[in-house]
Amino acid sequence: MSANEPVPPPPANILAVDDTPANLQLLVGLLKEHGYRVRPVPSGVLALQAAAASQPDLILLDITMPEMNGYDATRAIRALPGSKSRIPIVAMTANVMEAEMQRCEEAGMDAFVPKPYETAQLLAAMERALGRSSTA
Repeated sequence: MSANEPVPPPPANILAVDDTPANLQLLVGLLKEHGYRVRPVPSGVLALQAAAASQPDLILLDITMPEMNGYDATRAIRALPGSKSRIPIVAMTANVMEAEMQRCEEAGMDAFVPKPYETAQLLAAMERALGRSSTA
């Protein structure tokens, strides 16, 4: 690396939330393959607890989950004190209707990625939400 090349940002700490074990395993593998640090959690309740206890750089959040769905988890995270309330949240859902995207925005999510997601689309949404370039 020459002195003129920009220094790449450190790997982001990602909280990956999905109640389907296979989906979560695939997501974690994909993110690690692209250099992210990942903490997997299987529910909205555990996502809220993890966001409150630590401060991930970004939360990838499935919308449809039992116990606490992605909308409720987002609202609860947005109610946390201080900077924890501003953790970027990227929604993931199979429902790609315009009304769904509106609900994500109203809940306080920063971005929306339809499932099944394309890797490039997911990574670009994450990087934008992190305030980085859209290339991963």
